[in-house]
Amino acid sequence: MSETITSLSPGLLPDEASPGWLNKGDNAWQLTAAALVGLQSVPGLVILYGSMVKKKWAVNSAFMALYAFAAVLICWVLWAHQLSFGDKRMGITGRPNLSSVTQKYLLEQLHNKMIPKADYVFYQFAFAAITVVLLGGSLLGRMNFYAWMVFVPLWLTFSYTVGAYTIWGEGFLSQHIIDFSGGYVIHLSSGVAGFTAAFWVGPRHDNDRNHFPPNNIIHMMAGAGFLWMGWSGFNGGSPLAANEIASLAVLNTHLCTATSVLVWMFLDLIFFAKSSVVGAIQGMMTGLVCITPAAGIVDSWAAMLMGVLAGSIPWYTMMVLHKKITFFQQVDDTLGVFHTHAVAGLLGGLSSGMLAKPSLVNLFYNSETSQQGPGLLYSIINTNEAFYVYDGLTQMGYQIVGAVFIAAWNVVVTSLVCKVVSLFVELKMHEDDLEIGDDAVHGEEVYALWGDGQKDPQLRSLTPRIPAFFRRT
Repeated sequence: MSETITSLSPGLLPDEASPGWLNKGDNAWQLTAAALVGLQSVPGLVILYGSMVKKKWAVNSAFMALYAFAAVLICWVLWAHQLSFGDKRMGITGRPNLSSVTQKYLLEQLHNKMIPKADYVFYQFAFAAITVVLLGGSLLGRMNFYAWMVFVPLWLTFSYTVGAYTIWGEGFLSQHIIDFSGGYVIHLSSGVAGFTAAFWVGPRHDNDRNHFPPNNIIHMMAGAGFLWMGWSGFNGGSPLAANEIASLAVLNTHLCTATSVLVWMFLDLIFFAKSSVVGAIQGMMTGLVCITPAAGIVDSWAAMLMGVLAGSIPWYTMMVLHKKITFFQQVDDTLGVFHTHAVAGLLGGLSSGMLAKPSLVNLFYNSETSQQGPGLLYSIINTNEAFYVYDGLTQMGYQIVGAVFIAAWNVVVTSLVCKVVSLFVELKMHEDDLEIGDDAVHGEEVYALWGDGQKDPQLRSLTPRIPAFFRRT
């Protein structure tokens, strides 16, 4: 006993070192998982965006991701976390509570988990941040950076928080829908919102849209690597404990992703005679997205089956349907976020409703308060319970309702946010700025070691727009 006491801080008894409800293993894993998710955005998507675009847009694209990460953190801590997960209802969101930034709140136990609320606030911030950054992938190469600065907090506040509250908080779907780590809350919403925003912002410069090669494929692979490895925290952190579900979620994540990469590569090889690095990264992304809503509640064979679906169906929508459907051609989705996130996220959500294993669902969800049912496949093959087929069909119904709600909400709210922002500043850069790129927007070039002394004219896109009702007649 004396050795234990002397190893602690002076005056601190062993039972005072941490509260009795705190599990240090769970706490350590949750902080690690949150850091891994954060690394997916910074530097993961910063590197990926900065290298996946044309050279003249590298700085601007990377900076959009960096800005969004910082802006979301401030908004999240001050009000967005409570809108998403607040205990007091305010219509379709929680009610903001300024006490959520105090020590008393942040160091309290998180419901029935063995971690403090501060862990959860930071973990969910990392989710919110990557959602906004992924959305931005649809807008690279032409959105006015100053419009983006306004768009980010507005979209987070009025769109993301509603989806999070509806499915993960106290909303009307929270006790019914299966969304393990955000196939709907994060990926379907970012894909639909990104595509919608791309419609309102408008297309890139004609030269950019017709010729937009990545400026550094090796760096692109490095950024993609941060995403792949960081996804261990993305899905592994959702149980909020270092338990068996977390372990299964991590393994299934990588199994699905590896399968999807190989399927996408072979499809490229079969139909285009070459396996593309860019294509392999797209396949990696669709695999990661597809397994997200199901990672800890399906068997590993199901995870690999989902990898086959993730590597083939989004490949078809991106490589075939996108070129045939006029509407897809009219909307300039720079990085194909609709296909890699909306399509793959929807696919994962529906696959969850089909393949969720009852015993794993019961382990992850609180059976006393939640009503998530078995996957439809298990309800069909289970011959012992006559009502199981109905339960499986009901669960698929909730998965469809959730997808429709998230998609519809994001179309409407993203459109409204874009219209409001456009009242004050142009959504799209001036055509002259689009021809120059980074140097016009930020006065910096991606591979310049020093300035050339050239003074560019003031950015035309910086000029604020005065709403009509403020103008003098």
